[in-house]
Amino acid sequence: MRSTRTRRRGTALAALGLALAAGVAGLGPSGAGASSHREAPLIAADPAVDNTDVYAFASPDRPGYATFVANFIPFEEPNGGPNFYPFATDAVYNINIDNNGDARPDVVYRWTFHNVDKRGGSTFLYNNGPVTSIADENLLFRQTYTLQASFNGGPFQTRVSNAPVAPSRVGPASMPDYAKLRNQAVTTLPGGWKIFAGQADDPFFLDLRVFDLLYGGNLKEVGQDTLGGYNVNTIAIQVPFKDVALNADAKRNPVIGTWSTAERPRVRITGKTTTSTKDLVQVSRLGNPLVNEVVVPSGLKDAFNALPPDKDASVAPVVARVKDPEVPKLIQGIYGVKAPATPRNDLVEIFLTGITTKAGGPIKADLNSQLNNADVNPSAFRPSEMLRLNLSVKPTAKPNRLGVLGGDLQGFPDGRRLTDDVVDIELQALEGAAQTGKLVSALAAGDGVNANDHAFGTSFPYIALPNVGAVNNGTSAGNLSQSSAAAVTPPRSAPPAEQSVRTAPVANSSHDDTMNAVITATLGAVAVALAALLIVGWLMRRRRPTAAGTPQNPLPPSAASGPDKSPA
Repeated sequence: MRSTRTRRRGTALAALGLALAAGVAGLGPSGAGASSHREAPLIAADPAVDNTDVYAFASPDRPGYATFVANFIPFEEPNGGPNFYPFATDAVYNINIDNNGDARPDVVYRWTFHNVDKRGGSTFLYNNGPVTSIADENLLFRQTYTLQASFNGGPFQTRVSNAPVAPSRVGPASMPDYAKLRNQAVTTLPGGWKIFAGQADDPFFLDLRVFDLLYGGNLKEVGQDTLGGYNVNTIAIQVPFKDVALNADAKRNPVIGTWSTAERPRVRITGKTTTSTKDLVQVSRLGNPLVNEVVVPSGLKDAFNALPPDKDASVAPVVARVKDPEVPKLIQGIYGVKAPATPRNDLVEIFLTGITTKAGGPIKADLNSQLNNADVNPSAFRPSEMLRLNLSVKPTAKPNRLGVLGGDLQGFPDGRRLTDDVVDIELQALEGAAQTGKLVSALAAGDGVNANDHAFGTSFPYIALPNVGAVNNGTSAGNLSQSSAAAVTPPRSAPPAEQSVRTAPVANSSHDDTMNAVITATLGAVAVALAALLIVGWLMRRRRPTAAGTPQNPLPPSAASGPDKSPA
């Protein structure tokens, strides 16, 4: 009996230790991170830095300029008040450019965000009246950001401070002309740069029932845009080609690689204290779409998010999964379509080197590898996963949703436009279409979602306005145009209004996060105390004898007999 009581006491103490660790860990920034719509096991702990998608393309309306878009915070339900969806103020959001092929960033654009919260202890509302401008006094919570840039490993230089963030779209009564707010959140900087941060419709379109035995095992579970009606948070920048090209010469060196990352301060937990340091740790990473989602196995997903691209080639399991991917085997087993022979060096070109004849791969074309740049040192080139773009390929007036596989060389995998159907493209590529030059007819229909549910804009930042209305009612109100914002049943889709040019950001006061930290620490301490009391009470009940002299069992008979097998 003493041995049994000792074991029970040890179990309770261990549980208390876990509760204490969880409570203490909650007092500091989370170390979890992932990318591409919750695909890594730890992403649920830190959605604010979950990088969902990266886009890079030559600006169709502005020759000589490239546009980069990175989205964060997946599955934003439009009615997610009262706090809605701010960027994290203790994180750093980066868009990285590699122009010489060494898999290290030669250009970094860095966003950091700040809260301006006027609510205090008086209200829980995001706004207390109609918001008609980005600086409207009725907008009680807003954010601003600082943009910094680093070139060729040099120090970061601040390009703008206190630039306005487009707020979360509360609804037509609160924000009757959201297109105006979007326009006011576009900032123009010296040198021709345009920058934006704010909420947008999630531009990624696909049917995520791929995880149900590849669309139900019979390709009947297709045609539903899983992300329809949801929003994301977007950072975007448009810069001249020369600012990102090697040696500032896009004619000699037109190919660049890009990926987005998010970083948080490193957290140290000791037996007595938890401290947040100034050292930044990469917790999220995304280049090509769906790589970490369907190529990298679960056991490596979180590690991949923390890995810099220059280490990719040294991680044998990741390279092995590119050369011998899982998806073609699944398709062969479920649909009988024979998987291409391995090793898949064509996928190595698409994902790790870029398409080039200079790396000995099977695709006989020179399209989007940094090895094609005239001034690149081939001996310093390092295979790595990133989204590569050839700036010399001019935009077409009629983009093909299948990109390069559809004969449109300005589409994915040569960069990625908002309209590129990357699910269908990658499905065909995994089945060998890039090697044969022919689409696999049995999978030609893909996931049945061929376009976004909202039209994109014709000028920077191009992304569609955020959705309003509940996702779960099946009739999301969609994107209200300026003229129909007050309608009771607004149209589902309308392109954003033409963007106005702003020469200076709106000046907003900075926000002191000290009170938030105190509140967070207090709530964490209360949670720890409650957990301790519950566990001690449980232990005492377990030790109190019943009338028959046997320990009380706090669990019902069904639970006491084993784990609950019923669905969650």
